[in-house]
Parts: sequence; C-alpha cells; structure tokens
Amino acid sequence: MKFTSEEILETIGMIAEDKLDIRTVTLGISLLDCSDPDPAVCARKVREKIMAKSADLSKKTDFVANEYGIPIVNKRISLTPISLVVPLAKPSAFVEVAHAVDSAAAEVGVDFVGGYTAMIQKGETSIDRALIEAMPEVLSTTSRFCASVILASTKSGINMDGCYTMSQVIKDTAGRTAKNDGIGCAKLVLFANPVEDNPFMAGGYYGVGECESAILVGVSGPGAVRRALEKLGPDAGLGEVAETIKKCAFKITRAGELIGKKLAEHLGVVFGNLDLSLAPTPAEGDSVGQILEIMGLAMPGAPGSTAALMMLNDAVKKGGLFASSSVGGLSGAFIPVSEDASMIKAAESGAITIEKLEAMTSVCSVGLDMIAIPGDTSAETLAAIIADEMAIGCANNKTTAVRIIPAPNKKVGDFVNFGGLLGKAPVMPVSQVSADKFIKRGGRIPAPLQSLKN
Repeated sequence: MKFTSEEILETIGMIAEDKLDIRTVTLGISLLDCSDPDPAVCARKVREKIMAKSADLSKKTDFVANEYGIPIVNKRISLTPISLVVPLAKPSAFVEVAHAVDSAAAEVGVDFVGGYTAMIQKGETSIDRALIEAMPEVLSTTSRFCASVILASTKSGINMDGCYTMSQVIKDTAGRTAKNDGIGCAKLVLFANPVEDNPFMAGGYYGVGECESAILVGVSGPGAVRRALEKLGPDAGLGEVAETIKKCAFKITRAGELIGKKLAEHLGVVFGNLDLSLAPTPAEGDSVGQILEIMGLAMPGAPGSTAALMMLNDAVKKGGLFASSSVGGLSGAFIPVSEDASMIKAAESGAITIEKLEAMTSVCSVGLDMIAIPGDTSAETLAAIIADEMAIGCANNKTTAVRIIPAPNKKVGDFVNFGGLLGKAPVMPVSQVSADKFIKRGGRIPAPLQSLKN
C-alpha cells in the first residue's frame, strides 16, 4: 500500500486538528481449547492463554502508534463467549473464571475485555442460566470484563423471557454499583443480530467462526468528518454532503488499515478486520451529533434527524468499503448519549427522547446506547424497551443493541457521571404507560417473514 505525500500531510492534519485516532485495537483470542469441568483449571487455562497471546499487546501497540504518529486510544481483548468455555452449570464457576480474566487483563494492560457472553436468542441452556445468574456479581466485582447477551435474531425471533430476565439482571447490577451511578450496567450490552468481529466494547466478543487470534481495529473520525463538512460550506446540496463524507471515510479507513496490518505483523497474528464506526467521545468536536448539526439540524432529535443519520451511515460504509476489502464489525455511526457532547446537550434540553433515539437506531450502528433512565423504572418497562429495540433489529435484519442504565436513586433531570470515555448523561424520562401484561405473557416472538430467505 503506497501513500502520496499529499495523503500523508492530509492525514497528519486530520490527527492534529480533527481528533482522528484509532479508537481501539482489539486482540481476538479463541478460548475453545481452554474448556475444563474443573472451574479452577478452566480459570487457569483461560488466564494462561490470555497472558501468552497478549503479553506484548500494549508494548507493540505503543510502538506502532509512535512509529506512525497516529494515537491509539484503547487496547482491548475479545474472547470466545465464556458460555462455550465453562462446561459447568454453576454460577460460582463463572465468577471464578471472570476474576481470572479480569486479573489477566489488568496485568497485560488492556482497558476492557469482551466475551462474558450468552447466546439465548432461541432459548437458554442450564449453562446460560448459570452465566446470567452470576452476571450481576461479575459486573460489580470486576473492572474490565464486559458482558453481552444475544436475545434476538432475524432467523429466530425474540426471546421475550430473556428480555424480562435481563431487565432484572440490569436492575440488580445497577443496585450493586449504586455508589458509581450504576456503572456496572455500562458494561452490559443486549443484542439482536450481533457480529462476531466487533472490536468495540462493551459488546465485543470473538465468534466461533474466527481464527485462533486476530487484530480487530476500530477507527473513529467524527471530528474529521465534521471539519470536512465545515469546509464544504452551508450551501452545498445533500448529494455533495454525502460525497464529502464518503471521501473522508475513505481516508480514515486507509489510515486504520495501515495501523491494523502493521500491528498484526508485529504480534505475529492475522489482521482480522477494520470497523469504520464513527464512535464519539465527550470531548468537544469529537461528536456524531455535531455532524448532524453541520448538516443543518439545530440539534440531534430535530425532525429530519433519522434521514440525516441514514445518509451519514450510508456514506461512511460506502467510503470504507471502497478503501479496504477488510471492513467488518459494525461500521457506521454510533449515537451513545453519554459519550457524545452534542447528544448530551440534546437529551438535557429535551430535544431528543428515547422514542426518537429508537427511531434513529433503525438506520445507524447498534441502538439505544448509554442511556440513563430513572432508577425506579420497573423491570417490566425496561424489558419492553429492550424488546422494542430487538424488534427493530429483527425486522430490518441488522444489528441493534441496548445499553441502558436505570440510575439508582436518580430521577429525570439528574445526571450520572461515569468519567473517561463513558462520559456523563442526564436521566431521561420513560413512558409511564404500562406494558406489564404484554411482557408477562412470556415466550418467544416468532421470526419475521424476512427470515425465510433459503
């Protein structure tokens, strides 16, 4: 891959002025050879493999970042879903393995590890039930291990019993981490149609279709896209806007692929894929919401927000796919409330609501992300919110997710503050109209007609 001097100088400018960075390099590690019915032995095998595969991850990542002058913000690990590794239906076994993972992650110097994962879209096993039962303890007693549960897919429909169970897990986890505004819930993602090569946390896990070990790169560049649109000016047509975003995404992807391939080479593993997701941070100027404002919306949540976000997401994907044959993961635009300065302001002012966010998630990457709601929200209402988002994923054959925090002892208008990339968020109102009887029917919503494609 050759770069012109003009491309290099332009990339330097994007780094210096537009907050372009590699948001995460994530090392995927298969744990399929670590299974053991003895929890202590399983925990030891898992720890030893993490240590062996990722011992040089932090050092090599820093070396590549310095060599090319591109900041790499986070170093992470994704693991084979633990539900496939711990062959024992005892919650204590999952707690023991989770603590071993968290300890290894601290020792090798990564920010987060994904893979405390259960796949129950069509029903649960006794092992899945044990993993889920242990989840509140794991999320409240570890600092780096992240959890995810697959509740739905276009092929299987929606596990409504699972939605209700997970709403209770969320409530329990929030209570156990109440001193930190329920931060345990920020490490738990509920999915419809997840991908197996997602480098972003908290929802990343390393799928069983992946190789032994691979580097997965998550690039971010909302600041670069915003600056490009500012230079374009307010009188450009929407076709020009889309073309500008596409060209910018192309350049961002090229930089990310270079870093990913070099790091994989240094670590002696496969370069897996590049996830071109515009992932914001609370820092001013590093916001997806501000891109929507540059497009002409007074604030995210205004009429037209869904259309603008669809265009942004589509242009990002088109630019990335043209730049690399290894684009994967989620690749699009994230709209997490607490991690985006513009979204925080929109939520605080009431310009954006949970219902509007839900509509926007039909056209963007993932879903209801990092949303704080009143701590006294019932488990039934929470389950209904989760089910709505799962339905969008199933009907549209796309990945959707929920990462929601019922903030203990907080009411509408209060703030939760998690610090760092997790940011802060106002507690948003939730509809008081009951869905209790619907949720308590239980069972599974059948797969939609879209599933019949064979």
